Amino acid sequence: MSVKNRLEMKNVSKEYYGNRVLKNVSFSLGEGQVLSLVGENGAGKSTLMNILFGMPVIHATGGFEGELFLDGEKVNIKSPEEAMKLGIGMVHQEFMLLPGFSITENIKLNREVTKDSLLSRVFGKPLKWLDMPEMRNDARASLDAIGLGIDEMLPVRGLPVGHMQFVEIARELDKKNIRLLVLDEPTAVLTESDAEKLLESMKILVDKGISVLFISHRLDEVMAVSDKIVILRDGEHVAETSPRETTIDKIAELMVGRKIESGAMQGRPPSALRDEYIIEIRDLSVDMPGEAVKGVTLDVKRGEILGLGGLAGQGKIGIANGIMGLFPSAGEVKMNGEPVRLNSPRASLGNGMAFVSEDRRGTGLLLDDSIEFNIAATAIQTSGKFMKPGIVTILNSREMGDHAREMIEKLDIRCTGPAQLTRRLSGGNQQKVCIARAITLEPSVLFVSEPTRGIDIGAKKLILDHLVQLNRETGLTIIMTSSELAELRSVCDRIAIVYQGRLEGILLPTDSDRDFGLMMAGEYSKFHGKEAV
Repeated sequence: MSVKNRLEMKNVSKEYYGNRVLKNVSFSLGEGQVLSLVGENGAGKSTLMNILFGMPVIHATGGFEGELFLDGEKVNIKSPEEAMKLGIGMVHQEFMLLPGFSITENIKLNREVTKDSLLSRVFGKPLKWLDMPEMRNDARASLDAIGLGIDEMLPVRGLPVGHMQFVEIARELDKKNIRLLVLDEPTAVLTESDAEKLLESMKILVDKGISVLFISHRLDEVMAVSDKIVILRDGEHVAETSPRETTIDKIAELMVGRKIESGAMQGRPPSALRDEYIIEIRDLSVDMPGEAVKGVTLDVKRGEILGLGGLAGQGKIGIANGIMGLFPSAGEVKMNGEPVRLNSPRASLGNGMAFVSEDRRGTGLLLDDSIEFNIAATAIQTSGKFMKPGIVTILNSREMGDHAREMIEKLDIRCTGPAQLTRRLSGGNQQKVCIARAITLEPSVLFVSEPTRGIDIGAKKLILDHLVQLNRETGLTIIMTSSELAELRSVCDRIAIVYQGRLEGILLPTDSDRDFGLMMAGEYSKFHGKEAV
């Protein structure tokens, strides 16, 4: 039986600053279907969705070529407001939330429920009151639909990025006229279990006749939920297939134009690691909303890659944020046997630590500055690198530019050059700039939180391989936090699992899936009668 087309995009092309990022892309999406759009960073996925949603960046840069049809009717969407009126919702890769507002206020923004007041009866609608109980009920229903059990009146500021993603999705689910929902990397910051909840909520939407455009780098998710898969490469439509007609390996090869070898575990056996500790953590507590740490004790071996894993909201993200002074912390941290002053980012940096945050836009980057300055900024501030000595010290622009070009080549940062504004990079390339910035500090210990969030399969392998190379060649100790267990198991020597703010235990990458599952659920010691060390 043929399915009525909900969306058709015909011969869509787009150019940015002389760079053609989309080249005659065409596809269709049926009513009540899921179409997955896959491709490397810079392939044009987000640009295509910005066109569909009428984002200002499209029209401020000369518009686009091609035609869009919604339920058979040609549309020319010039703003997000128009898109929403047409029943199109979008969850962006980068958050579109108001941090000073509560979760409920963000979900109901521009769709507030009001009730009459004494003044409104005289002066009209502008003086109506917000019906907060009704708004809270609506917000609660949307949050419950995607399995997020946090208080709907919490402020958005300070929430972990995974929780923010759920709030974004809940906001779209609250809209009553939705017929097409765009999800741009919605599971990039979620753990495997939370991602499964999201995929289940997508099936509920599809059953209601809502069509879903799903952009994801997690190809197993693409295979699990898609009716149709469209693959983009360098702005071009290179293939269209379905899960029953293809495999993950074939999709990966089409995305990058080359075969990608399956990532064998690169972790070393315990006997290969030095019996010497570079960092000793004792009873560490961190007051990070949604990722609180409640007394973690952990030793990190010199020269190892230690993974920090666990489900969302269990505290794994809070450890690095606390040690680096971004959230209030208590306890004791020693590096090379010497105490590290907590609650002071400068003290942590001064002790030879560097940090790649999971929130690249909010914490990691100066979006309106160049790539070269972003890479050099922290090193300039903390150690005076890239400065010319003299009576008056000035910035050594040539040295900074040369270093940036070296990092661009090493990390394959897709850009027009070191002077390009970081804001104009794709999300994955922005993440590479964050990593380059941390490496530039030449640290003894590198904390990396969600290093491949929102990054395609080819770039992900490049970044992970580069971290392993740094570790092996320079002896750099790396503490890597990730929501993707497979990623941790592919590169780490040991993996510490955090549950309810405490260390549940430490496993080797080669330990069984069952043991990892038990530990992440807090059931390992009950099942085995002992802790894993």
